[in-house]
Amino acid sequence: MKDLRQVTVIGLGLLGGSVSLAIRRSFSHVRVVGFSHRQATRDKARELAVATDIAADLPGSVAGSDMVILATPVRTFAEQFSEMAPALKQDAIVTDVGSTKSLVHRWAAARLPKTVYYVGSHPIAGSEQRGVEFSRDDLFDQATCIITTTPRTSNEAADVVERFWQRLGCLTQVMTPQRHDRIFAAVSHVPHLVAAALVNATDPANLKQAGKGFIDTSRVASGPANIWTDIVTTNTRNVVAGIDRIIESLNALKKAVGDEDDKEIMALLERARNRRAQLIQYKLSRKELD
Repeated sequence: MKDLRQVTVIGLGLLGGSVSLAIRRSFSHVRVVGFSHRQATRDKARELAVATDIAADLPGSVAGSDMVILATPVRTFAEQFSEMAPALKQDAIVTDVGSTKSLVHRWAAARLPKTVYYVGSHPIAGSEQRGVEFSRDDLFDQATCIITTTPRTSNEAADVVERFWQRLGCLTQVMTPQRHDRIFAAVSHVPHLVAAALVNATDPANLKQAGKGFIDTSRVASGPANIWTDIVTTNTRNVVAGIDRIIESLNALKKAVGDEDDKEIMALLERARNRRAQLIQYKLSRKELD
């Protein structure tokens, strides 16, 4: 693995702070530079010793770093690539923790120097809590991290990024950014919108009577609106296609219920029950669930 002496983390929220702490735990010799444009975040990060050094200047924070990890909203990446480009050392590796990938690969190809290597990464880890004060050095233990590559990606850089996340505790998978975005539209982005639609479709006067089932089903709707707007608008084609599939599935249920077709209703519900049971069994086998 490439000898990492200095790593910069751009953005010190929950994910960025946790990446910084995990690096400090797993790479004790590495100097970790954390950047945030918010003074309050920098002060809290210093107080918690999240990084070796805390920086207020983005280009200065990446100077001399062997790896730079973006942990800010996806739509900030393009501008940040341009801002950091002149300061990046030759052969530096740039990666990120963003939830969408196709656009990011295109931005990196257009805005980063040819002497710098971009590899996409998406650790599937997080919390409903936000902010550097909730950072944990074990957030990535046994989490899946998707590594995204294209034919232009350096194999050596991709290997460095994959082994980096493995050392932080992740189980890794490698795929194209296009496949990543199709999959996560289906299993993450659209489900969030469905949860939001469920809450918005429910008369507020009835919510006080909602039980645990409603709370569980709508849980992800509590995610920050700005973050999720950022995610779905950088994966629009896949998200719209996923919404169409949800509408098709709801229409099948609507017809079966309207026709009072017990057999079809039971078949649709049983199919969903079996698929979910298989999912839970798989996640338990990988120790991703307790």
